[in-house]
Amino acid sequence: MSKAVKGLFEHNRPWMRHYAEGVPTDLVLPKGSLVDMIEESVSKYGSKPALQFFGATVSYREMGEQIRLAAAGLKRLGVRPGDRVALVLPNCPQHVVAFYAVLRLGAIVVEHNPLYTDRELRHLFEDHGATVAIVWDKAVDRIQGLPADIPVRTIVSVDLISAMPRTMRLALSLPIPAVRRSRSALTADKKPRSAGRPVLEWKKFLDNRPLPRRHPRPAAGDLAAIQYTSGTTADPKGAMLTHANLMANAAQGRAWIPGLRMGKETVYGVLPMFHAYGLTLSLTFAMSIGAKLVLFPKFDVDLVLKAAKKTPPTFLPAVPPIYDRIVEGAAKEGVSLKGVRFAISGAMNLPVATVEAWEKATGGYLVEGYGLTETSPVALGNPMGPTRKAGTVGVPFPLTDIKVVDPEDPTREKHRGEAGELLIRGPQVFQGYWNKPAETRAALLDGGWFRTGDIVSVDDDDFVTVRDRIKELIITGGFNVSPSEVEEALKRHPAVAEAAVVGLTRRGGGEDVVAAVVVRPDADFDPDNLRTYVRSELAAYKVPRRIVQIPDLPRSLIGKVLRRHVRESLQPKGTGEDTGTTT
Repeated sequence: MSKAVKGLFEHNRPWMRHYAEGVPTDLVLPKGSLVDMIEESVSKYGSKPALQFFGATVSYREMGEQIRLAAAGLKRLGVRPGDRVALVLPNCPQHVVAFYAVLRLGAIVVEHNPLYTDRELRHLFEDHGATVAIVWDKAVDRIQGLPADIPVRTIVSVDLISAMPRTMRLALSLPIPAVRRSRSALTADKKPRSAGRPVLEWKKFLDNRPLPRRHPRPAAGDLAAIQYTSGTTADPKGAMLTHANLMANAAQGRAWIPGLRMGKETVYGVLPMFHAYGLTLSLTFAMSIGAKLVLFPKFDVDLVLKAAKKTPPTFLPAVPPIYDRIVEGAAKEGVSLKGVRFAISGAMNLPVATVEAWEKATGGYLVEGYGLTETSPVALGNPMGPTRKAGTVGVPFPLTDIKVVDPEDPTREKHRGEAGELLIRGPQVFQGYWNKPAETRAALLDGGWFRTGDIVSVDDDDFVTVRDRIKELIITGGFNVSPSEVEEALKRHPAVAEAAVVGLTRRGGGEDVVAAVVVRPDADFDPDNLRTYVRSELAAYKVPRRIVQIPDLPRSLIGKVLRRHVRESLQPKGTGEDTGTTT
């Protein structure tokens, strides 16, 4: 790059001065599709382990062959380019194979949480219209029970135990009560029923001739996935992500971490791959660097530490509570975490205490990143180096631009330090919402800018701090109240372990500030004392009218507090009822 061009980049993207040494200010994105990417990894790292599951390993070459077999199985079931195929799976080797088999045919992956209720699954299946579903055997009955007018015509059933080592499979067959309970947590107690929709077992599904290598393949601009948003503030929407979007984000991730050793890293897949965060870090990023991906069907600190004794991780993407539990468990069990060189946290604020404990235990970096389903998902990150700034979500990734604007008028930019809505533009930004043109028009502005709905501020060093979600701001008495600000005040009280603050509609219009708190063990719950304390910290209009004690906060599977669920549980029946004494 010439000095003139480099200077222009740095003028338009001043945050690049904070990039860690070795991170490019410009990035040449890979061409082709995710199919080309996985086939390149299979070719380069054929004999190296690609997947590990309870100690059983699958090489890149073996994984590539299974992808070709599964793609042929899907083709035999009538799957064509552009068709949607539903994956309803926890983390397991079959999940990785199924993901790339769907893409190999030019079809579109639709990920689902296998623990979703019948109602939640029905909403998604009605929206995307998948005709084939690859499903954990414990969830097959829920898919089988979907109404007949939902177009799923074939279910492929996956037994997690079949991917485990032979000795473990034999041990799980023993007629011992504790063993039976362990087995029941992993697989269905009896074969899923085939009444209604035919159910094909995974092993038989793979009993095909492999898909010919000359079979047409998708293009970079084709849709690869419909990834549903978490639905923390509204019903989930299907974000449309292309091969190019997901390829770009994997490339940005590779560029962000100087010192990655291609073909030599060990990545722990503790984040669910049906979530955008886990999808990119495990399914695309890890596979693109030829890593050994160690898979866990759910996060279990004992399983993680047991695996770490034999196969230590070098890169561990997670969320703050997971890091805390691993450090605590490792100290208790005497397990060394040295060698975990890189860790990136997302989904919620990363406490400084968590960073300090993790980096002391590992000797590596733990930084916070920011993203959304609509950005594939990572858009900003703290540098993997000394320029990182705790308490912020960092700076934009290579090839990513941001603006902070007035949420009421996104054409008007905010001044440095002022809070406003974050807009993002980059190659990882999605194509719109499936079947929702109006929502797409509202989210994607001219010039390719995506409205995140997050309120942020940018400091003098160009680091970004997230303040709140626009949809979660509380309007009371004509004032805007940030739920996060009130939550932080409550959590500073010694009796409060966790807090969630929401706005509840009151009779005559407007909202009341209401808090749900989890009280620390052995502490007394005194709502008047808590309100007095918050009044000493914040303006009177921000003090909760009502504070309710609950045993635990509702969270998504990756740990994000679901304020919408808190609001629904606290809103009195018959919107507008009085909610308590005024401040």
